[in-house]
Amino acid sequence: MPGTNLTREEAQQRAKLLTVDSYEIDLDLSGAQEGGTYRSVTTVRFDSAEANAETFIDLIAPAVHEVVLNGHALDVAAVFRDSRIALRHLHEGANELKVVADCEYTNTGEGLHRFVDPVDQQAYLYTQFEVPDARRVFASFEQPDLKATFRFTVKAPEGWTVVSNSPTPEPSGPQSNVWAFAPTPRISTYITALIVGPYHSVHSSYEGPDGQSVPLGIYCRPSLAEYLDADAIFAVTRQGFDWFQEKFDYAYPFEKYDQLFVPEFNAGAMENAGAVTIRDQYVFRSKVTDAAYETRAETILHELAHMWFGDLVTMEWWNDLWLNESFATYTSIACQAYAPGSRWPHSWTTFANSMKTWAYRQDQLPSTHPIMADIRDLDDVLVNFDGITYAKGASVLKQLVAYVGMDEFFNGVQKYFKAHAFGNTRLSDLLGALEETSGRDLKTWSKKWLETAGINVLRPVVDVDSSGTITSFAVKQEAPALPAGAKGEPTLRPHRIAIGLYNLDDATGKLVRTDRVELDVDGELTAVEALVGRPRPAVILLNDDDLSYAKVRLDADSLAFVTEHLGDFDASLPRALCWASAWDMTRDAELPTRDYLSLVLSGIGKESDIGVVQSLHRQVKLALDLYAAPAGREAALARWTEATLEHLRAAAPGSDHQLAWARAFAATARTESELALLEGLLDGSESIDGLAVDTELRWAFVARLAATGRLDEAGIAAEFERDKTAAGERHAAAARAARPTTAAKAEAWASVVESDKLPNAVQEAVISGFVQTDQRELLAAYTGKYFDAVKSVWESRSHEMAQQVAVGLYPALQVSQDTLDATDAWLKAAEPTAALRRLITESRAGVERALRAQSADA
Repeated sequence: MPGTNLTREEAQQRAKLLTVDSYEIDLDLSGAQEGGTYRSVTTVRFDSAEANAETFIDLIAPAVHEVVLNGHALDVAAVFRDSRIALRHLHEGANELKVVADCEYTNTGEGLHRFVDPVDQQAYLYTQFEVPDARRVFASFEQPDLKATFRFTVKAPEGWTVVSNSPTPEPSGPQSNVWAFAPTPRISTYITALIVGPYHSVHSSYEGPDGQSVPLGIYCRPSLAEYLDADAIFAVTRQGFDWFQEKFDYAYPFEKYDQLFVPEFNAGAMENAGAVTIRDQYVFRSKVTDAAYETRAETILHELAHMWFGDLVTMEWWNDLWLNESFATYTSIACQAYAPGSRWPHSWTTFANSMKTWAYRQDQLPSTHPIMADIRDLDDVLVNFDGITYAKGASVLKQLVAYVGMDEFFNGVQKYFKAHAFGNTRLSDLLGALEETSGRDLKTWSKKWLETAGINVLRPVVDVDSSGTITSFAVKQEAPALPAGAKGEPTLRPHRIAIGLYNLDDATGKLVRTDRVELDVDGELTAVEALVGRPRPAVILLNDDDLSYAKVRLDADSLAFVTEHLGDFDASLPRALCWASAWDMTRDAELPTRDYLSLVLSGIGKESDIGVVQSLHRQVKLALDLYAAPAGREAALARWTEATLEHLRAAAPGSDHQLAWARAFAATARTESELALLEGLLDGSESIDGLAVDTELRWAFVARLAATGRLDEAGIAAEFERDKTAAGERHAAAARAARPTTAAKAEAWASVVESDKLPNAVQEAVISGFVQTDQRELLAAYTGKYFDAVKSVWESRSHEMAQQVAVGLYPALQVSQDTLDATDAWLKAAEPTAALRRLITESRAGVERALRAQSADA
């Protein structure tokens, strides 16, 4: 039985048979405040290429009342089973299907999610349909290449607002609570949307060239309205409209553009056509650093880019998901970097230090795959929204731009949009357009970059004579063996890179670039004659400007110099590349964790880029928790914690750096005096000049105090009384799960594993609180329980909820051969689905890597 899965072959057969014209969807959500189920009536008009053909339409619903095909009522019990309605004896040409069902509100962030705000006790709804969850709300042919128009009619509670892909109409009906939307353009099922509830809104417009005017809306719950910085969000949005329309040479393709900050959202955001949903943690309730604003801006621009990449032109099947995600990622970063007046022209630094490290990590897992992945079914794609699809794909596109030229690249994109507007495409469509505008043959490039897995390592090979002059220089390319279990062979690839030469400026004390050479690297060894005869610089940096996707190593002399002077680079990007290289060497057990800690402590005080500083905070803590030799871990953690407090006290009052160091200190405070300081900052008996201990920072302190046993249930409850909001509820749940007692752990485990009642966001919070890195002994008892439970959780929960448990509760802190053996035994005996096997195998690889790193650090 297929369950809720759909194979690529089934989708291809259905696409050959059907052309879908339109959906009319009538939803009665008038009982949403109370919850339960709601009536869904779907009328679909479609053409069949054959007479008497047979196919199916998708629907996940607790009850189906009517199925009427071409005027004939079908026996519901006979045709509806296993999330499918069988359709037989189709007419050749036009067909009409009507389905009447009861559908369910969810609390998992899939389908039609229902949330009750503890502040006003009002319900708020939103849909999330990617990948296959429109079928939870209406009967649909759930695959991206069966596009159609969609006309929604929604009955909502009196006084609520309904937002969809089409402009919001005036409500009608006896109580003025029926919202009848105009049909959408032809789009895929997964980017349709409804957002329903008593939302707060702010409206404006984008005024573009030739009289273009696009209505803009921003929505959030009223309890967040005081924090909504709508002007800043509109400013980023307008910047994106300007830059994308110029680069794409295609006007924004929908009638309006709404951005809706919604609660308990599983992802960062979703590119519903003209009605983008965004996690409402991006409405900042407390002070955040500029890095948080930069990340939010990238998310806003990413979703706006999707209006073209993904919504206007959509991949035919999910193996080309990268056509959506890689392009949206690349163009959002490029917009931040190059758009006139951008607040974040250093965005490639952030990309190099955060998103690319995600890609490098993903590409070294047993589940590594080509950018253009082999997606056999929906189960495959559901676990494929990963660092390769987003960050590696965007990195490769950045290199392609350097390879063919930016103007030629965007000229090809323009041809692609004009040729395929409101249609579906595959890789060859895009490559053909880019080949035409660039004059380059991209077939070999595509095979090596898009159709193979794995990562290359670039090393400089330098010979210098006694006078310090370079006598020979080459770039050595390595293709390490793919991880055990990964498919494919190691591949040497063509790289477009720059080589930067850096020297210390005596006047400023800064490491400055004194020369740069850009070239193509191919094969195992590429000679660089342009550098022969030059004086050897202090630092030779391969892949300067981060043009290519590769792990980079420094030669011995450069590494020694950088170890003393990493913080002295005058530009943020070369610093970020060196930081990333050092982190990668630590993960690869080439640099002991203790040396990585020393490197960070020697240079982080000079690091001005707050995003890099916060990345280093996360990486150091991860290295100490997982990669440090156990015998030396506590001493290293103490050294790091002391440094965080020193930097906190030394930071400029009220600065982003001060806030970042406060959070880093709160994450690791361990001694009596350090924890007492947290308590004092929380109760007001201690203060640090300029540090505002606001709501979110208070919760950071509460979390650590709870995890160390300094704050009990009464203290957590008192803090929740101060912040009786949805965010406060999540923080309190995490703090309760973090308490270092057997009873607290048992209670948290039962609420997540033995019950399925928690909403997605609260479940996620409980899991994050449960897993505390300094509670290994307390958590050891749950390794066996995890393997006993994980398969049944996977089979009985929705994908998002099951994945939270499978990944979040895996015993990753138990870094031992015993954990590897237990995992291997389970993989052999449990016969998990391919998707669950992938997640468990990825988690196992983390333990294996940690063992190697701990050995190197010992």
